[in-house]
Amino acid sequence: MKLNNRLLVAILILALSALACRAASASFATPTPIQPTLTPNPPTPIPPTPLPVAISAPSMVQEQDALISLYKSVEPGIVSIQITTEQGSAQGSGWVYDKLGHIVTNYHVVEGATQIEIDFPSGFKVYGQQVGVDLDSDLAVIKVDAPENELFPMKLGDSSHLLVGQTVIAIGNPFGLSGTMTKGIISALGRTLPSDRQSPGGGFFSAGDLIQTDAPINPGNSGGPLFNIDGEVIGVNRAIITDASNATGEPVNSGIGFAISINIVKRVVPEIIKDGEYDYPYLGVSSLPDLSIEAIEVLGLNQYTGAYVIGIAAGSPAEKAGLRAGTGKTKYADLFSGGDLIIAMDGNPIKNFDELLSYLINNKGPGDTIIITVMRGDEKLDIPVTLAARP
Repeated sequence: MKLNNRLLVAILILALSALACRAASASFATPTPIQPTLTPNPPTPIPPTPLPVAISAPSMVQEQDALISLYKSVEPGIVSIQITTEQGSAQGSGWVYDKLGHIVTNYHVVEGATQIEIDFPSGFKVYGQQVGVDLDSDLAVIKVDAPENELFPMKLGDSSHLLVGQTVIAIGNPFGLSGTMTKGIISALGRTLPSDRQSPGGGFFSAGDLIQTDAPINPGNSGGPLFNIDGEVIGVNRAIITDASNATGEPVNSGIGFAISINIVKRVVPEIIKDGEYDYPYLGVSSLPDLSIEAIEVLGLNQYTGAYVIGIAAGSPAEKAGLRAGTGKTKYADLFSGGDLIIAMDGNPIKNFDELLSYLINNKGPGDTIIITVMRGDEKLDIPVTLAARP
């Protein structure tokens, strides 16, 4: 039987295509002997690669166990604070400082309080008496008469060793939910906020050496401890920055919270217990918070870092020592050239005003003499300054 010519052509094309594919494959493959009488062995199965979650599971369990252990060890020493004022009631957090019954919290938690109630995790409740406050750091100390078995003092860390990225844990009383634990990291160090102490010039002094964290902090967390992963208190939760509020108008967490560093607490609280107050070192300068390229150009500065002096308080240690603020006119009405650029204190480099303030409040007190290095135009000067107490 004869095949149709078109069909024959199609068969030939398919056959040639198949041969071409085999030829192409052979040209890229490693030649192997042909053994038509043998059955090839089945390929050895390759075990599946474990998923990443299986690899990280042990570390996740370890972290979980560490957090559970931390909470159990510190929770007995964290208290809820209920405040009665002439305007109504408020709440906050605090923690046991020592076996004598001293409780640490924020000044703004107890401000205007006519009655202070301290609630312990065990269920024990007691009235507290205010020992003293510090408006500059926003710290307060309360004294309670409590059984020894209710007093679990916290272990204090060292905030000079903190690093951005470290894990931190906040425990407190947000929105009245006592014993609430949240976790985050240290987002930044050495931040400043306005203090509650008014300066002679009409503004407010600055509170420095604050820890910035993204650990969720909300109203009611104020005064509670911020822990490192070892269960040491490294800060006292103070404030949040937010542009959101709940149905009752209270601010809600935005991921930017601030805590008073524990090294400030270790300097301030013993003095409050002893004298009811604490005196901060006073220099008497105001400064640009940071230097932009435009400010550097307008002011004629020769470097990018330092604290540029824009004002000096009358009668202050800075004025007595001869530090200078800018007086030369620039194209900006409120920015004057010719001021000193503070670049170091006692030989320690200063990049901005935050670092200047952190160095002073962590290392110096009223009556101490400090060597301030400034750039005055192209001249580098070391100026001794004897610090006073904040007026």
